[in-house]
Amino acid sequence: MSVVQSVDSVALLPAYLAAGTAVLVLLTDLLVARAAATVAVAAAGSVATVLGCAVVGAGGERSTFCVGADCSYVFGGRAALVGALFALLTLGVLALSGPLLRAGRSPVGEYCFLLACSMTGGVVLGAAGDLITLIVALETLTLPLYVLVGLRRGSLASAEAAVTFFVVSVVATTLTLLGAALLYAVTGGLHLGRVGALFAEHPDLLDVPLTTAAVALVLLGLAFKVAAVPFHAWAPATYDGAPLPVAAYLSTASKLGGVVALLAVVQRALPAEVTGPVLAGLAVLTMTVGNLVALRQRRAVRLLAWSSVAQAGYILAPLGALALAAGRTADARAAAYAAAVAYAVFFVVLELAAFAALVALRPADADGGTLVELRGAARRRPWVGAAFALALVGLAGLPPGLAGLFAKVTVVRALLDGGAAWLALVVAVNAVIGLAYYLRVAALLYAPSADGAPASARPAGTVAVALAAATGVALVIGFAPQFVLDLAAR
Repeated sequence: MSVVQSVDSVALLPAYLAAGTAVLVLLTDLLVARAAATVAVAAAGSVATVLGCAVVGAGGERSTFCVGADCSYVFGGRAALVGALFALLTLGVLALSGPLLRAGRSPVGEYCFLLACSMTGGVVLGAAGDLITLIVALETLTLPLYVLVGLRRGSLASAEAAVTFFVVSVVATTLTLLGAALLYAVTGGLHLGRVGALFAEHPDLLDVPLTTAAVALVLLGLAFKVAAVPFHAWAPATYDGAPLPVAAYLSTASKLGGVVALLAVVQRALPAEVTGPVLAGLAVLTMTVGNLVALRQRRAVRLLAWSSVAQAGYILAPLGALALAAGRTADARAAAYAAAVAYAVFFVVLELAAFAALVALRPADADGGTLVELRGAARRRPWVGAAFALALVGLAGLPPGLAGLFAKVTVVRALLDGGAAWLALVVAVNAVIGLAYYLRVAALLYAPSADGAPASARPAGTVAVALAAATGVALVIGFAPQFVLDLAAR
């Protein structure tokens, strides 16, 4: 067998565009030295990456860096969807960052460069075909975020959040790499498809204790990235200490990266008999702890952080059906994977809308503040308040937030099809618990303002555009949810 790897530059085009954006941002910042030009280049590169993902993805599946039938980079429909999502999230966060960058507390060139580097990791992550490419792409997505979290000059909270995030992520990466090494020792392969085929052909490998240890370490390492309980403690402190646009990126793109990586190894490589019970337990713990702790939060970003922890539990829940034989049939598995991907898409759109509304309601370069400070915000800024309330109601899974409602229905239906009615019941109970804090915040937005409450400043133009776009997308997919589910299934 030839060991010469083929290179398909068309398949790599989206990655080229994302990496080229990072390089162009640096050159623009160096040669032009104008903040507006630097941000414009980063935004144009994000748009170009979205178009590249759409064009290459529409042409069918393409593979590169192949040795025989094993390929390290496979760009198909799901990779195109993931890459386009990361590019769009980067574009949205750039728009939200306008007030922060104009305040002068964060250097524009470095900020845009780090965002573009993180986008590159996300684009490659969706197409990763082996464990090494997957882990390197995930770290390329995550590493720039350590710096972005602590990039705000003169902020002790930002520095503390960056250190917390860095230490926890290093531990998570170490666990994942150790699990990958043990998996290689058991199977002799690192390509996801080959590892999955070896477990299917040799079921006796499942009885080897080293297999259980390898699978557990890979899953637990990736659970850190998703902020699944009990590996979640870093998320609230990091989100609250980071600048608001960076917290929005962490809550959406970073979490999406962990979900994509987890789905890749569960769907293609790791045995469902081992992963199913672990994922079911993680899902129950994550959604329950996230919702219960969110009930007690008094700071806006911390509430959204604990909410995103709970939402990660809903994303993992369909994969918990793999714990049962009925959930491991071909149809049930396909429904579970599609439900997890679709829920992740719905979640990132609604979460970005919630953070965009919070940025629009807060002063430039301010933190998220307390919930009391949001009292009456919808009376002072009706459109921003309405968008914030819609995002919260959507995350709760109530109409008119149809996107969130359909997402939860999809998860419950996938669990029932997989025979995991008990897990569907846990999802339903947790959805009811979540109503308490989502509706409390939505009601607070429309409560009478406290005496002497300052009028909210009009949101910056880019923030208003990002908020309108995120809210519009949430409304559109809410009325056409089957399209997202079909796309995820394909």
